[in-house]
Amino acid sequence: MSVVWHEVECGAYSADLALWEELAEEAGGPILDLGCGTGRVALHLARRGHAIVGLDVDPPLVAAFNEQAGQLPATARVGDARHFDLAAKFGLVLAPMQLLQLFESSAERSQCLRCVASHLRAGGLAAFAIVESMPPPVPAPPPIPDAREVDGWIYSGLPIEAELDSGSIRIRRLRQTVSPQGELEEELYEIELHMVETGAVEDEARGMGLRPVGRRAIPPTDDHVGSTVVLLEKEA
Repeated sequence: MSVVWHEVECGAYSADLALWEELAEEAGGPILDLGCGTGRVALHLARRGHAIVGLDVDPPLVAAFNEQAGQLPATARVGDARHFDLAAKFGLVLAPMQLLQLFESSAERSQCLRCVASHLRAGGLAAFAIVESMPPPVPAPPPIPDAREVDGWIYSGLPIEAELDSGSIRIRRLRQTVSPQGELEEELYEIELHMVETGAVEDEARGMGLRPVGRRAIPPTDDHVGSTVVLLEKEA
């Protein structure tokens, strides 16, 4: 079931793809995609000829990634972004969709940064997408749910709330499943993003041999807030 909801709620997002394409062209490969899911970013880049490895903690997502990859120069492995050893060096490591903010503490972020540094070749680049704050609410019509049909089943995910709560952003979605017979099931799904400033990530990275080399902006969309991408270079 994680595969279906990942595709429903993340598969259509594309506001960040142009930036990842640009960084991939500059890096010269190979590329590591942390929190790759079913391959939204990684397979997009692989279709443009980039060799890429994906890493995700969820085995069903990794299996779906590899099934979709087919003959593309892409493969995914099961692993935790805080503790992994792929016995390989990369020119670019990507962490889209606020992966770094899923970790609860500076210690956990540092574990991830240490692993990233050990997998970058000298001069290689790491890029982490971060949401630093919630924009002020503005009058707007209700959002349109993300939806997908699979074998006669309808899956719908509706964003209903995003709020700051004790140093975290809590995002709640109403998930609805309609069977081919018309039976409806509902559940409330919540994800927590721990607040962190870009400057704090840059400071943590310096201790891991990663040098801050700039920041890039991913613009907001009607359904998603914008984010800042922290760029870190592996020191020689």
